[in-house]
Amino acid sequence: MDEPLLNIRELHTEQIGPIAFDLIQQRPLVLSGPSGSGKTLLLRSIADLDVNQGEVRLEGVARDQISAPLWRRQVAYLPAESAWWGKHVGDHFEELDRESLASLGFDVTVVDWEIKRLSTGERQRLALLRMLSRKPRVLLLDEPTANLDPDKTTAIETLVQSYCNDQDAGYIWVSHDPLQRERLGAARLTMQDGRLQDSVP
Repeated sequence: MDEPLLNIRELHTEQIGPIAFDLIQQRPLVLSGPSGSGKTLLLRSIADLDVNQGEVRLEGVARDQISAPLWRRQVAYLPAESAWWGKHVGDHFEELDRESLASLGFDVTVVDWEIKRLSTGERQRLALLRMLSRKPRVLLLDEPTANLDPDKTTAIETLVQSYCNDQDAGYIWVSHDPLQRERLGAARLTMQDGRLQDSVP
């Protein structure tokens, strides 16, 4: 059997856990559960953005053997609302892929746009592109298509799946939409009161 892309054992914080599961490259996961059940806390803990304990391995390498900046680059968390610190879109990218830009409805002139002119949906899509430009191995996606129209939702789903196929990457996607899970061909993890309740193939 292939080594799991991401291996999690006894992961816990004061609010969630203990939690254990594996992420397999060819088997993405959709994480669902009621508001406040701990979904965001779980993703942030995996990315080591919040204080947590437990064992997390990336392709067999323990998290504590990888520097925090490199871990967060390789196991990348996309929050529901991403931070923007520069004035222009281009300030936030090391490089831009024209094909990926076009797939989400942008052209290269977007680099000159001011952040303040972006709509919420544009920020969501550009935040995803920014994350993918850093070539992570695992994507932790916190409702990346919330409040987007069906066409843009489909474009993001397609881009994420194409990226993971091309890069042998994997993802955990927070979603409340069972139809989205079916479209993604993902297994389901359900959280309730800070714990995983089930796993459905």
